[in-house]
Amino acid sequence: MVQLTGLWAFGIEWDRATREDARDFMLWMKLADKPVRIHWRHRGKEAAELPQPSREGKPMPGTPNPVTGKLTVGKKYAPTTRAHCETVLRTFYDWHLENHTGSLLVNPFPLVRNRRSARAKAHHNPERPHEKQRTGLYRPKIPKRIPRRIPDDRYAEVFAGLRSDRDRALLAFWVSNGARAEELLTSKQGDANVGQQTIGVIRKGTREYQELPANTDAFVWLRLYQEEAWKKGVPRGRKQPLWWTLRRPWRPLEYDAARMMFNRANELLGSNWTLHDLRHTATFLMLDDPNMPPVYVQHILGHRHLSTLDIYNNPSRDEVIAAGLAYHERQQRKRETPRPAPLAPAYNPESLNNLFGRPIS
Repeated sequence: MVQLTGLWAFGIEWDRATREDARDFMLWMKLADKPVRIHWRHRGKEAAELPQPSREGKPMPGTPNPVTGKLTVGKKYAPTTRAHCETVLRTFYDWHLENHTGSLLVNPFPLVRNRRSARAKAHHNPERPHEKQRTGLYRPKIPKRIPRRIPDDRYAEVFAGLRSDRDRALLAFWVSNGARAEELLTSKQGDANVGQQTIGVIRKGTREYQELPANTDAFVWLRLYQEEAWKKGVPRGRKQPLWWTLRRPWRPLEYDAARMMFNRANELLGSNWTLHDLRHTATFLMLDDPNMPPVYVQHILGHRHLSTLDIYNNPSRDEVIAAGLAYHERQQRKRETPRPAPLAPAYNPESLNNLFGRPIS
């Protein structure tokens, strides 16, 4: 781990770390730049010989994407990365304290002052969802994320940028049933039930098998992909994986390959949507339907608590901007609408009302 490597660099044993070392490490993660990952094709070359990525037409690291509005990956460690690192290290030292490993006396990553004497959330009611609170003394605050949906017009552009029927089928399933990207890749060929219009997946957390509904377009693209794949020699059978690579040697499609496929479509649009945004898009579409009870959406998404859907009740950036622009347009029309001229003081309003049969303003 990074923190243990830093201790080794300063000649400090892992079980001799103090709370000052832990604090300095978390401050270093906040200020330091992330190491640049070198592609395997360029390993062993000098820095001057490496090809420099072109920034023409691309947003700078850490700035909003002009298409999606999402922040691009920055040069610094994200708060979620720093929080995850703090949790891992605190748990690592807790385990060694409980098992009396090494000469460790105290955990260099303590809990907040009022929770140091017990495990974090030890008395939590299992019937209620966990509240987002700081449990570690050096744990950074994580900004609240608002899920983003892909607009219909942009989704059509992403769909048009895909290269194969397999990719179109995957995208259609992700948007129609809200399955996680890695969950859909666990499906077997026998799990796609065209008659019932369902597809079976293995849930990420519980590892339970669940059938999810999908729209007819997804099954149409799936059939087109299967017919083409079987002609090329892709293994066929109910127990065989549903998703395969497009080139020999045939291998089951993995998450990294699916993510790269989606990133290639993003590059055509200059966007930075992720596969998880497809799950958010499916959730928004289901919750927008008044005939779809939220408890059914919860079951389809595989959430344990219904309160998890509360984050989708917050308006998105695009919705807020659209509502604000519509407000200004209404105000502009109101200012441009000519007002009726006031009545001359010589006329009696009651006489005019009787004459025209309606009130005259």
